[in-house]
Amino acid sequence: MGKSLIIVESPAKAATIKKYLLGEYEVEASAGHIKDLPERSLGVDVENEFGTKFEVVKGKRKIVDKLRKAAATADCVYLAPDPDREGEAIAWHIAEEIRGVAPEIRRVLFHEITKDAVRKALEFPRDLDEKMYDSQLARRILDRLVGYQISPLLWRKVQGGLSAGRVQSVAVRLVVDREREIEAFQPREYWVLTADVDRTAPRASHPFNVSLRRIDGKKADVNNGDLARSLLATLKGAEWKVAKVERKERKRPSNPPFITSSLQQEASRLLRFSPSHTMAVAQRLYEGVDLGEEGRVGLITYMRTDSVRMSDEAVKGIRECIAERYGAAYVPAKAMIYKNKRSAQDAHEAIRPSSAWRSPADLKGFLDRDEFRLYGLVWARAMACQMSPALYDQTAVDVEAGSAEFRATGSVLRFDGYLAAWRDSKDLPKVEEKTDAAEGDDEFEGQGTLPADLVDGEPLRLRDLDGVQKFTEPPPRFNEATLVRELEEKGIGRPSTYATIVGTVQTKGYVKKVEGRLRPSELGRVVTDLLVRHFADIVDYDFTARMEESLDGVEEGRTGRLELLGTFWAAFDKTLKLAATEMRSVKSEALPAGIDCEKCGKPLLIRFGKNGAFLGCSGFPECRNTKEFDRDENGHVAPKDSESPGECPKCGSELQVRSGRFGKFVACTTYPKCDFTRPYTRVERCPVVGCEGHLAEKRSKKGKPFFGCDQYPKCKFLTSYEPVSEICPSCGAPTLFARSFRNARTLLCQREGCGFTRREAAAGKGERASDKAEAAGGAE
Repeated sequence: MGKSLIIVESPAKAATIKKYLLGEYEVEASAGHIKDLPERSLGVDVENEFGTKFEVVKGKRKIVDKLRKAAATADCVYLAPDPDREGEAIAWHIAEEIRGVAPEIRRVLFHEITKDAVRKALEFPRDLDEKMYDSQLARRILDRLVGYQISPLLWRKVQGGLSAGRVQSVAVRLVVDREREIEAFQPREYWVLTADVDRTAPRASHPFNVSLRRIDGKKADVNNGDLARSLLATLKGAEWKVAKVERKERKRPSNPPFITSSLQQEASRLLRFSPSHTMAVAQRLYEGVDLGEEGRVGLITYMRTDSVRMSDEAVKGIRECIAERYGAAYVPAKAMIYKNKRSAQDAHEAIRPSSAWRSPADLKGFLDRDEFRLYGLVWARAMACQMSPALYDQTAVDVEAGSAEFRATGSVLRFDGYLAAWRDSKDLPKVEEKTDAAEGDDEFEGQGTLPADLVDGEPLRLRDLDGVQKFTEPPPRFNEATLVRELEEKGIGRPSTYATIVGTVQTKGYVKKVEGRLRPSELGRVVTDLLVRHFADIVDYDFTARMEESLDGVEEGRTGRLELLGTFWAAFDKTLKLAATEMRSVKSEALPAGIDCEKCGKPLLIRFGKNGAFLGCSGFPECRNTKEFDRDENGHVAPKDSESPGECPKCGSELQVRSGRFGKFVACTTYPKCDFTRPYTRVERCPVVGCEGHLAEKRSKKGKPFFGCDQYPKCKFLTSYEPVSEICPSCGAPTLFARSFRNARTLLCQREGCGFTRREAAAGKGERASDKAEAAGGAE
């Protein structure tokens, strides 16, 4: 008989495990899924108990044949894809392909890729988990039913190539709802009153700042200037004194160890990593990194988890490391135990280093910059979660001035506790003042050092009194990390899907990232509105969360797969048929923009082309005016105007378009007082497929004009032809280009592979309405 065979997902993991086992086992990799539902058909028979037609993934036949050949010569095959539902499905499909040739098939789970963990896992193999596979299969079928049934409907009603997804569409709705909440927000005026006060003679001078807290025993609500000015006048003549001094010791405990969502959020906040990049780097750390003489070693545990549990062995090792590295005072009397959320599956440990003794400093020469920084984050959090709390001496001083009460707080760090681990982890930003535990909590937010010996009733001298007008602000737009947090809090998706969801809603064009924040595209708004109206359950937050719980129930044996799918399909099929007849066709009707065409006075409409939404005149074809547009802070349509460059971000003055040696540029009107400049970008968009840039007018060193994409060097499009705001009727490119010769003018498309041209009589400079003849019609 031959050696036993281990099959894992990735070649990197295979190499690490093979080194650990010293040639005792053969190790092969499946390179992810080997089977999936067909690309061009539903692949699910809803009439016959939701039977599925899985196919070998395109390009994977050679891998499958290799695995079959290796399995045929092995005495036992250990299937070791990742330890989650997705991994169980991969193992199940591999088993289907090798069952005819493999003498024995077992399942093993590697929660961390270390020598001891791998050998221990091989000592306790199990059978394939049918309920776990059923849960993943149910999820896959649900996603296929939603995606493959709703998407064609959107193609007919809105625009070709669109997609809907059971979780994806809910994530888009979150972004759309947040944007509309921002647009509907009405700012409320309020005033912040602060005072600088000092001790009276013969006390030593020690001024400190206090803020208004209460008036007549009630929470202060100074909501207009008249009230603020009246209070200021009254307070200037009041008697100021210390009403109460409270001193106490405060403890600040560490946060729990990382789970997938919290790792993505902190990596975004501290390291500026996107969720997808975080998971890619974490995958490398989990699968193994070459540590020189030590060879390849998996540095962290499995990174797709919703559990804050750590093994007793890991906790013991961390506590011993803390004691040796920092001292006994940093080790709590009892190990810290953190509770999971009720919805947590708890299939895996929290994300932690495979060995606490490998500090970031020990690994710096073996990791690239991002690996080093992310490992440092994981190591510091795992160490911190088992360390003593930080201790602060906190003082709160209430100051009385007539009927008003002011407050000042201050805190001094007396014992750093778990913060020592953060400081010991190199290349991490200083986070001790901004840990999650303190966000939104002013308990540790001091206003400066307070006099140590203040006493109740002590008179104070008013040095300065000020009132500042402010306005309440709308909720912030999501960034990628806070969208992940929202998905987690609402029970939408699972750790293995968060990063994919956030990436997909952007690549599909439903959401765009602007200055690091997520905003819905016009397409995202329209599709969300249609889905909310006709598929309310599919995009309902609670329904989606309940479906996740039902999928958990399948894995736990509380719900049958066919029962879940049958209940879902019965309602969904009726909704689908109704929507097919009742859903409005945005493609044929377009949407009112709420503004009129400046050329003919007729209403402008929002239309959708291959490159997104644009404004087209309802008077088409007589009026062929088209424009790009944004939405203002209230959600109203705002046509883009290249001749109105806006306000200076540096000083707030007006900007103007100016000409220089190398072409036009935008500069502040107060120059030279303000030296702000930026390239002049026209309204016309770059024609390159997938590029979101606009065209900038430039001049060569010899003074010859040309136009280039403002995303250079990412996009290197250049042309000497004049851009024209007209959509190509052939390929949908957002811009055509004018070439004039003698008495003729030719419009041409410069998108690679298109070749569209249209010749017309020369009309001098200045665009005519007829120059956009194909734009509105071509977008249909």
